Amino acid sequence: MNRTSHICLMANYNEWMNAKIYEAARSLSDEELLVDRKAFFGSILGTLNHVVAGDTVWLNRFAKHPANYLALAPIQQLPAPKSLDQLLFSNIRDLSAHRVWIDQQIVEWSRSIAEPDLDHTLNYTSIKGIPADRSFYGLVMHFFNHQTHHRGQVTTLLSQAGVDIGDTDLVALIPLT
Repeated sequence: MNRTSHICLMANYNEWMNAKIYEAARSLSDEELLVDRKAFFGSILGTLNHVVAGDTVWLNRFAKHPANYLALAPIQQLPAPKSLDQLLFSNIRDLSAHRVWIDQQIVEWSRSIAEPDLDHTLNYTSIKGIPADRSFYGLVMHFFNHQTHHRGQVTTLLSQAGVDIGDTDLVALIPLT
């Protein structure tokens, strides 16, 4: 599997897992989703909002790649999160609808990446205003790893609230050879 195929696999895994997480989260009340569970971003809803905020920030950075990814144009129309702990959506229904939309953008974007694009050094500025130059491929892998990390937290928080989301393993989507 080459790098672009792996990125497409990760985009599909991201979409699949988010659908499972959000379906499970919708089984809880708005109040239960806002309970401070002592996670990095407090609540289940806070953590899910953080992932959307992070995705929005990274996708806007990726949109500045010289490949000029047209699939990211709709993301560039979104307001930039003021912080990574900003509650962008106050309820699971609105957040879930946005998550479905942003996941569709990610899948479409993943299909538009060419292998040579991944060798580019991306210049960007962190949320704290610190300039950085990093391997585009490394940043794309960070983007998907960040989502996986926080979804792991959410699955734990959901489990503690009595909700089981089932299988979460990437191996379920890896094609047979």
